[in-house]
Amino acid sequence: MSLSRMGVVGAGQMGRGIAQVLATAGLDVVLVDVDVAAAQRGLETLARALEGQVRKGKLDPDARDHIVARVCVGPDLASFGGVDMVIEAASENAALKQELFGRLDRICPPHAILASNTSSLSITALSAHTQRPDKVIGMHFMNPVPVMKLVEVIRGLPTSDDTYAAVAELAGVLGKTIVTSRDIPGFVVNRILMPLVNEACFALYEGIATAEDIDKGCVLGLNHPLGPLALMDLIGLDTTLAILEVLHRELGEDKYRPCPLLRQYVAAGWYGRKVGRGFFTYAG
Repeated sequence: MSLSRMGVVGAGQMGRGIAQVLATAGLDVVLVDVDVAAAQRGLETLARALEGQVRKGKLDPDARDHIVARVCVGPDLASFGGVDMVIEAASENAALKQELFGRLDRICPPHAILASNTSSLSITALSAHTQRPDKVIGMHFMNPVPVMKLVEVIRGLPTSDDTYAAVAELAGVLGKTIVTSRDIPGFVVNRILMPLVNEACFALYEGIATAEDIDKGCVLGLNHPLGPLALMDLIGLDTTLAILEVLHRELGEDKYRPCPLLRQYVAAGWYGRKVGRGFFTYAG
């Protein structure tokens, strides 16, 4: 299956990162968000990120221009009428994603693959809201997308071998390495990661150590590149909470019970880097 014209839903941190790696690989991308202004802001942020690579000597200016030129902003989902594949990177909300997949199914060409960048939600459940369940698959990129080499590929119960093969080939074109997961809540990475970051939050909640020392302990003691609290700030505390709630609800195990402090930060709107404040504060 040839994939050349791609659609991306969501121009936030993950969506624009996915659009960037697709365009860098020479694919044409249609980027859509809740409105044109949001999608345009995502494209402008993408262009600024590439400009930073140019300043550091990591990217040629002509290459930057070609990457940006391959991404166009679509006014709405109807812009996906001619795509070969859509990758959805909307908020981690099951009802929202299910409604979205139903709309994409009605708009996209019959041959198009519908992929979700979900961190934890059921691919099988998403596929049930379409008339092409065999062409629905999970393609979970790591954050930040242009830097991280891993992509989790999640097969729903109806996902066909052809769909899986096409997505695995696409990941290779993007320079990514895949791991394949069953359609179980949290898949591979978040099943392992979420108890770790949640326990770090409990350590802060219980006053065991400061946020700085908790992260320093993991960076220097476990050789992690980023502390768990800073990592949650990068992921988004709202997204982290949503993943933990899915794991706790679907698996019924207390090790996934979200820390009350995490709930409190989310209630305060302290989502992390994207708003300038989470467990740490960020300028700009």
